[in-house]
Amino acid sequence: MTTTGRTDDGLRLIPFRGLRYVPERVGSLAAVTSPPYDVVVRPDGLLHLESADPYNIVRLILPQAATPTARHQQAALTLEDWLSEGVLAPDPEPALYVYEQHGGGLLQRGLIGALALSEPSEGVVLPHEDVMPHVVEDRADLMRTTAAHFEPLLLTYRGDANANGSTPMGAGAVIERTVRREPLLATTTEDGYSHRLWAVTDPADLAEIQTELAHHQAVIADGHHRWATYLRLRSEQSAPGPWDFGLVLLVDTGRYPLRVRAIHRLLHRLPVSDALAAVAETGAFRIRTLAVPLPDALDVLAEASASGNAFLLAGDGRFHLLDRPDTDLLARTVRADRPQAWRDLDAAVLHSTLLDHVWRIPDAPEHIMYIHDTAAAVEQAERRGGTAVLMHPVREEVVRDLARQGVTMPRKSTSFGPKPATGLVLRSLTVN
Repeated sequence: MTTTGRTDDGLRLIPFRGLRYVPERVGSLAAVTSPPYDVVVRPDGLLHLESADPYNIVRLILPQAATPTARHQQAALTLEDWLSEGVLAPDPEPALYVYEQHGGGLLQRGLIGALALSEPSEGVVLPHEDVMPHVVEDRADLMRTTAAHFEPLLLTYRGDANANGSTPMGAGAVIERTVRREPLLATTTEDGYSHRLWAVTDPADLAEIQTELAHHQAVIADGHHRWATYLRLRSEQSAPGPWDFGLVLLVDTGRYPLRVRAIHRLLHRLPVSDALAAVAETGAFRIRTLAVPLPDALDVLAEASASGNAFLLAGDGRFHLLDRPDTDLLARTVRADRPQAWRDLDAAVLHSTLLDHVWRIPDAPEHIMYIHDTAAAVEQAERRGGTAVLMHPVREEVVRDLARQGVTMPRKSTSFGPKPATGLVLRSLTVN
């Protein structure tokens, strides 16, 4: 949404001296990157990244030690060692960075920079999901101890020329000019995505970007916990400084639409048979068992979701579709003090009706794990004897509309992507 009136009440993205891997000191740039910390959910995934290269960024974002304090101190020591050894080095001058990802039929380009922090009430950066306090506390201690931002949040906005094929303006024009140059780095990660990064240091380009962004607001697509962490750490400071800004990737989704996927739930302590029995006893949903492979089951879920709330349960070698919910039960269990679009969300119905009312499962880490990868959710449910609840993704328009109304969705309702690779550019809060 373009703001009106003042021209300085929107986004303020400033350059910074990025910390980047020195290519000669690592096996390859691809080998030292990782997905965001909350996507690396499986121990085997963590071990795979740690063994890919001794300098893989996962040793900073997910350090391993006996206690949280020891983990975060380990990350700080590792960062200090890598800087002193020349594995990581700051760029010679402050810059905004044009970042490009390409793969899976999708092209994404955006700007990485240090964004001035603002509270949701200011209407500049809008969250769309709730956060879990224990995650914010963990990320805050890591950032506080290392004095660094290791991975950019993903934020979306709609630029001045937001129709595909139209002539870009402002930030979009700078991006299109910049990508014609040789990049600072280029690599292809094992997921098949290519990544390229350029530095923007020309004062005229920087001014053109800032002039346009000052008229816009953004929605947090990925990184709610890190944004909440930025705000917490800013509140701890006694004077203005680097903690007033947070590392972000800004993408104009009018030109480069993001892909929206669901985040699935793994219920550790609830076998599928017990989950189905409770649903049947309450009559909360119609139940249909599908003797089909996962891709076909997801197609059935998509079709059912087009006409109402629907979920797939997995974990016993089959898929069970829950659809056609009891409308009276929804009216009794889903919060009435929210817009209808919120009440219709699958995540709202899952947590209010199924988790709270039917299954009586608290939203706590010992009971629920949030998993982005569909096959991984099914595999873990089968291995652990639990229940995977597979979700259908929410449309971006719904997310944006609710965010503009100041209404947050249940946490982990969406997964926007492609997410920026972690490890291509870092921000130190002690490097000027």
